[in-house]
Amino acid sequence: MKPQTYEMPAGAIAREKSFIREVFTWMGGGLAVTGLVSFFMLSNPNAVMALAKNPILFFGIIIVQLILVWQISRSIQKFSAQTAGILFTVYAGLNGVIFSTLFLAYTSSSIAATFFITAGVFGATALYGWTTKADLSSIGSLCFMGLIGIIIASIVNIFLRSTMFEYIISYLGVAIFIGLTAYDMQQLKIMNAKGFQDSESMAKISILGALKLYLDFINLFLFLLRLFGQRR
Repeated sequence: MKPQTYEMPAGAIAREKSFIREVFTWMGGGLAVTGLVSFFMLSNPNAVMALAKNPILFFGIIIVQLILVWQISRSIQKFSAQTAGILFTVYAGLNGVIFSTLFLAYTSSSIAATFFITAGVFGATALYGWTTKADLSSIGSLCFMGLIGIIIASIVNIFLRSTMFEYIISYLGVAIFIGLTAYDMQQLKIMNAKGFQDSESMAKISILGALKLYLDFINLFLFLLRLFGQRR
């Protein structure tokens, strides 16, 4: 007897393709907005320098970003898909403003090289997270705890200013966001398998998923840049 195999219904396959395409369209759009805003900022070097030298403005933008992420993550069901999309786009744009200051610290070539390395690592990890049959819940929990740990360690290192400690944090950061990428992809697959109430619900979950993957990509990029970026 031939072993029985399970095949997904055609409708489920179409929904899965539509969902994952929408997630990565939003994520890719967010990265594009971040890149375009960064390049726009670089057309005015004085503005970038002023931002870098104004900690109140710099950290003020970061606080606004944190509020936006919190609002999207916690109140996604209260927003329309259009509102959630606008908030995500605004967040990505503000990230572009902040990221423009990276060009003051690192060479353009090393930033570009690190971006492509990040894309390769992220793509392979996301594919694993979507296709693996292993339960990644424990990895997700471990990575969340590790994330809290490196945030605390980073704050401590502001005072210690230890280069070795910074390298350790960076390597841990890469490992943590590789784990979170795989975990987040698996969670998106689980959400898709449960189904959505309607197209509006799927659109909102797609934006939320795109935000999570965007954050995984950006943080992975930043930690890799710390390790391999060529400083000016």
